[in-house]
Amino acid sequence: MPKGPLITPRKKRAPVASPETPDAPTTVAPELPLVAIVGRPNVGKSTLFNRLTGKRTALVSDMPGLTRDRRAEKATIGGHPIQLVDTAGLEEAPPGSIPSRMREQSEAAIRAADVVLFVIDSRAGVTGADKQFAEVVRHAGKPAILVANKCEGAKGSDGFYEAFALGLGEPVAISAEHGEGIVDLETDMMAALGLGAALTKPSRRKRALAANTEPVAPEEDAPPPPPVRPLRIAVVGRPNAGKSTLVNALLGEERMITGPEPGLTRDAIATDLDWKGRAVRLFDTAGLRRRVKVQELAEKLSTGDTLRAIRFAELVIVVIDAERAFEHQDLGIADMVITEGRALVIAVNKWDLVPDKQQRLKDLIETASEKLAQVPGLTVVPISALAEKGLDKMMAAAFDTYEVWNRRVSTPRLNRWLGEALERHAPPAQAGRRIKIRYMTQASTRPPTFIAFCSQPEALPKSYERYLLNSLRQTFDLMGVPIRLNMRKGDNPYAKRR
Repeated sequence: MPKGPLITPRKKRAPVASPETPDAPTTVAPELPLVAIVGRPNVGKSTLFNRLTGKRTALVSDMPGLTRDRRAEKATIGGHPIQLVDTAGLEEAPPGSIPSRMREQSEAAIRAADVVLFVIDSRAGVTGADKQFAEVVRHAGKPAILVANKCEGAKGSDGFYEAFALGLGEPVAISAEHGEGIVDLETDMMAALGLGAALTKPSRRKRALAANTEPVAPEEDAPPPPPVRPLRIAVVGRPNAGKSTLVNALLGEERMITGPEPGLTRDAIATDLDWKGRAVRLFDTAGLRRRVKVQELAEKLSTGDTLRAIRFAELVIVVIDAERAFEHQDLGIADMVITEGRALVIAVNKWDLVPDKQQRLKDLIETASEKLAQVPGLTVVPISALAEKGLDKMMAAAFDTYEVWNRRVSTPRLNRWLGEALERHAPPAQAGRRIKIRYMTQASTRPPTFIAFCSQPEALPKSYERYLLNSLRQTFDLMGVPIRLNMRKGDNPYAKRR
C-alpha cells in the first residue's frame, strides 16, 4: 500500500458504458453535452462542481445534505463547452419525505445526462449506500466515470482500491478541494463524450505566412454577432410563499423540490427558459426571514446565496402569500430589492384561495402604494402558481418593467422638462440666496440615474427632491422602477481661477 499521495499520472482509459436508454427531457441547454455529478451526501459533489465550473456557485459545507435541488452551469472541458449538473445526495428514504424528493431530482438528472460522474469519499471507503447507488447508475444505461474524491495523502488509499468493486471501472483519483487529478478527470470526460482537445485557431498573420500570401482582409474573419443574453430574473420571498412552485410552473416540469415544509430550497438555482421567444435565466432562491431568526448554518449560507442572486439579477419577482400579504418581512424584502436598484414585480401567489378577488386586488395595490411609496406605480400581479394561472400576465409585466428600467431620456428633453418644473415650483431660498439648478443629464440606466447640477446641493430640501423625482416619473413614464437623482455642485463661472 503506498504511503505517499495517491494521485499520480495514470493511463488514459475509456469509461464504462451501459446499454443506452432514451434521454429524459431537460430545460438546460439541450445542445450542450450534459454531465451529472451524483453520489451519496457529503462526498464532495458540490466542491467538484465548483472546481469544474471555475465558480463558487454551489453551497459547500461539512454538513451532509446541504444541496437539495439540481444546479446547472456551463463549464469548459478541454476547450469544449458542456453543461454540468450538481445534484442532491442519493439517500434511501420513505416515499414523500424530503430526502425522497431529493433522490427523485438526482435520478432525473441521471436520466437526462450524457455522462454520469459517480463520486465516492475515498477516505470513508466504499459504503453500503455507495454500492446501492452504483447499481442505480449502472441500470440507468449511461456512460459512467467513477470518481474517488478526497484522495490527497495516504488516508485516501483504502477507499480508492475498494472502489474497483463497484463495477464502474477504474476510479479516477482526485482531490476536488485541492484541484489534484482534475486533468485526468477532464480527459476521461472528453473520451466519454467523444470529444477531442480543441485546437486554437491560428491568427490571420500566421495563416497568411503559412500560405506565403498577404494577410486576408479583416472582413473575412469578422466575428459573428454576439448572442442575445438572457434576462436574469430572481424569484424571492418569504419561506413557503410558493417560489419553487412558481418556477416549476414557468418551466413546465418538476424541476425544484416543493412541499408544505418551509425552507426546502437552499441554493439559488439558475435554469434557462425560453418564454415565448424571449431568453430568460430564472433563479429560484431560498426564503428570506428576519436576520435575528436565522441561526442554522444552512440557512445562513442560503440567505447569502439569495442576496447574491438579488444583486446579480436584472429583474426580481417578489412572491407574497395572498392570505398574508405585505407583512413586515415582505416589505423588508421589497425594500432590499429597491435599495439594490433592481427592477421588480410583486406576484401575489395563492390567488385561487381569495374570495373577493376584485376588492382584494384593489386593497393590495393601495397597500403597495402606501407601504412602498419610494417606488410609485409598482406592478402587483395576482397569480396561482399551483394552478398555473396568471403567469402570462406576470411575465408580460416583468418584460414591461424591464424595458422601463432600461429607459434613457435625452439631455435636451430632460432640460426642457427641468425648465418647466422650475417654473411651476422654484427651489427655496437658503440664507437669502435662491438655490439654482442649472442643468440635468442622465448618467446611466439600470436603474435610471440622473445628475442635476445645483448651486447649493447640500441645502436643497428632500421634499423638493421628491417633487423632482415624482415629476420625472410622470413626465417620462418611469413608474414602477427605482430611479436615482444625484445633486452635484456645479462650477461657478465667475469664480477666480488660480
